[in-house]
Amino acid sequence: MKFIPVLLNNETVFESPSIEQFDLWVETVIEAHGEFFQVSIEIVDEQLSQELNKTYRGKDKSTNVLSFALDLPEYVKEDLIGDLAICAPLVEAEAKEQGKAIMHHWAHLTTHGVLHLLGYDHINDEEAQEMESLEVKLLKRLNIPNPYED
Repeated sequence: MKFIPVLLNNETVFESPSIEQFDLWVETVIEAHGEFFQVSIEIVDEQLSQELNKTYRGKDKSTNVLSFALDLPEYVKEDLIGDLAICAPLVEAEAKEQGKAIMHHWAHLTTHGVLHLLGYDHINDEEAQEMESLEVKLLKRLNIPNPYED
């Protein structure tokens, strides 16, 4: 697995997975979903993550991944289902804090974000259990351990 350097805010370089890695993770979800779609992924810093989170979710703090589903009328055919904004500094910090391989955490957050774009959520316990079990199943296909186990 290969990391590529990403310069955020012309200040700090973070390591991000390659486009091929992101493609593999999204394709794993596509295969399980049974329908082709595309996702746009932007790697962001904590400042932009916080701005997006405040503007679109009313939460004035940065977060690891934000999902923005494309909301088009049914008669408009588009393969793009939405955008993900993944905060590189938080991915790195959380992986270290949780004792996880950073690439595994990137894969988990990408999968998590794509599932949000497909309509999955974790607002209540039942939804959370469904979404988390699907994440675990998809990550297992990638030989990535359950991210919810200590």
